Amino acid sequence: MDAVRVALLREVLAGTEWPAAARRFAGSLRSSVVSHGGGLLLVGTPEYEPWHLAAHLVDESAWSGRPELAPTLVRHRARPGDPAHLAVGLGRIESAGRGETLLMVAPARPDDGLLERVHDARRAGATVLSLDTGDTELLGLAHETLTVPADAEVDLDTVQHLVSAATGENCLPAVPRGRLRLRDRLSRLADHLTAPPPPRW
Repeated sequence: MDAVRVALLREVLAGTEWPAAARRFAGSLRSSVVSHGGGLLLVGTPEYEPWHLAAHLVDESAWSGRPELAPTLVRHRARPGDPAHLAVGLGRIESAGRGETLLMVAPARPDDGLLERVHDARRAGATVLSLDTGDTELLGLAHETLTVPADAEVDLDTVQHLVSAATGENCLPAVPRGRLRLRDRLSRLADHLTAPPPPRW
């Protein structure tokens, strides 16, 4: 979803909690990954792998100049012959530790094996964040959550678009000194939004 579509989506959802909630969650994600610098692991459930969110975060990472925002997608059925960016299995969560951030996307309750791995990663010092639909065990594991109830105005996929777009915000290169006029700020933003996209994921 490009910047124009995200802007339209935010306009449609104005007056609901979702644009602000997504920005808060994205701020927590960005703060954790950027300040700790240990990398971002992204994992879903056996039935749902968040590859689409991974691709958007890679784009946001490239556009914002923050390579640490590009996630490692951890897959339940990774095979040795898969391309490198799709070949990381659940063992990677077991080795997660201090300084790393683990983002879980769970449209349904994760299985016990995955919850145990996430719990171990948290005990080892990883920061755990969760985009979910309200599973109580997952809520107890995560340091920060954004829950999308079944009766919400939006679904989990839509919220993922809002979060990924917000993750790259406020990452434009800093101006060395002085204060930019509104026209200059708009010009920089236009340059940023119209820059060629990064290579596809």
